[in-house]
Amino acid sequence: MDSASRLSTADRRRLARGLPALREADARAIGRFIDAAWAEHGLARLTQDAYRRDLEQLARWRDGAGGGLEGADRQALFEYMRWRATHGYQPRSNARLRASLRAFYAHLVRAGVRSDDPAALIDPPRLPRPLPKALTESQVDALLAAPDVEVAEGLRDRAMLELMYAAGLRVSELVNLPANAVNLRQGVVRVLGKGGKERLVPLGEESQHWLERYLAQARPQLAAGKPVPVDAQGNVPLFLTPQRHAPTRQAYWQALKRHAAVAGIDPRTVTPHGVRHSFATHLLNHGADLRALQLLLGHASLSTTQIYTLVAREHLQRLHARHHPRG
Repeated sequence: MDSASRLSTADRRRLARGLPALREADARAIGRFIDAAWAEHGLARLTQDAYRRDLEQLARWRDGAGGGLEGADRQALFEYMRWRATHGYQPRSNARLRASLRAFYAHLVRAGVRSDDPAALIDPPRLPRPLPKALTESQVDALLAAPDVEVAEGLRDRAMLELMYAAGLRVSELVNLPANAVNLRQGVVRVLGKGGKERLVPLGEESQHWLERYLAQARPQLAAGKPVPVDAQGNVPLFLTPQRHAPTRQAYWQALKRHAAVAGIDPRTVTPHGVRHSFATHLLNHGADLRALQLLLGHASLSTTQIYTLVAREHLQRLHARHHPRG
């Protein structure tokens, strides 16, 4: 059997497009690495496939030069990264490639194939920081008004939405609130956040009003005069389903999308985290202090909160462009 007949269908297609087939030495090196990674770390199938694709692309780009994959030096890897940067590869794709290269060449060092790791000093590409997707203030108003407050579950959803937007709660914090977490007399809610850290968040008049209505009207209906079971932490949940349990995150997500559709907002653009983002963005747009916002959101680091300044800056730039005579 000649070498052409041993080519895979994929390699024949690559040859037809002028791309080199994978050399046997490189294919064996990649196979040994994947087998070792699976045996040592139980590497997931998707990760194995990603590593294989990345390494095969590099091997074809090198086409056996300088000893192929196993012989590549740091300069060769830098040149390949530079080539990708000029041929439309996205930063996230290059970040994954860096992970593939570091894993592969670290394996070669452990196996004694190489004494040095050419991928060790490759800096990760700068990834763009995703800006939070915030609703406009008018969209929030429409969303809050969407639940049917004439029924118990609608009144509960209105109270949950008002509280989430007023206090900037994470969805897990909202659905897991115990009944004793809200102090309407003092106008605060006690929130247990990430890492078990507790914070006190003030409530606005609107959220207090809807919580009072929920507690007086909807919660007794949902409890149906029966004892409310305690949760895994021994707390009685604040918000109830007709089964007298706290709503799940998934159920709240689905309810939020239903209310978004009623409000005339594309449900695909509305998430519980988006409501929290809206709380933070609107506070900054109205002049809130960044460190105060950090405390309200329960962020351990100010750098996490600072991403909202980018959103606020975009808002100010749009206002400037719209209203300034030289905008």
